[in-house]
Amino acid sequence: MSGGQTGADRAALDFAIEHGIPHGGWCPRGRLAEDGPIDARYNLKETPSSNYPQRTEWNARDSDGTVVFSIGPVLSGGSKKTVSLAQKYRKPVVHISREGTPNPTEALLEFVRSHGIRTLNVAGPRGSKEPEVAGFTKAVLTAVL
Repeated sequence: MSGGQTGADRAALDFAIEHGIPHGGWCPRGRLAEDGPIDARYNLKETPSSNYPQRTEWNARDSDGTVVFSIGPVLSGGSKKTVSLAQKYRKPVVHISREGTPNPTEALLEFVRSHGIRTLNVAGPRGSKEPEVAGFTKAVLTAVL
C-alpha cells in the first residue's frame, strides 16, 4: 500500500500492478499528488481530508509495517513524519536508503520476515525532492520478489 505520491509511493504501486500483486492505500481527497490527480488505475481510497498528513497517517495505521525508501541517509518532511506515525501506532518501520543501507534487499527481506509483514506500506520522498527514488524503490522491490 502507499499514498500515490510521485517517487517511492508511485513506484511501489506501479511495481505491484506490473507483477499482479494486490495494491491499495489511502490518498488525499481529490486524489491529490504533486503532478496532479492520481490516476484511477491505482486502487486508492480517498481520505476525508485533502491534506497529505491524514493519508500518511492512515497508511501507517492500516498496514502491518512501513518501509521508507530514500536516496540520502537522512529523512525530512513527510518521510520523517511517516516514521513517527508508524511509531505512534506501534507498527514496525524501517528506513532503507541507497546511500546509507549496506544491503537494501537483505534489509527489506529481514524486515518483512522478522515482523510477519503481509500488508507493507511503502513511502518515501516525492519525485521532485529525490528524482532517483522511484528507480531505487523498484530495484529493491524487484530484487526482493
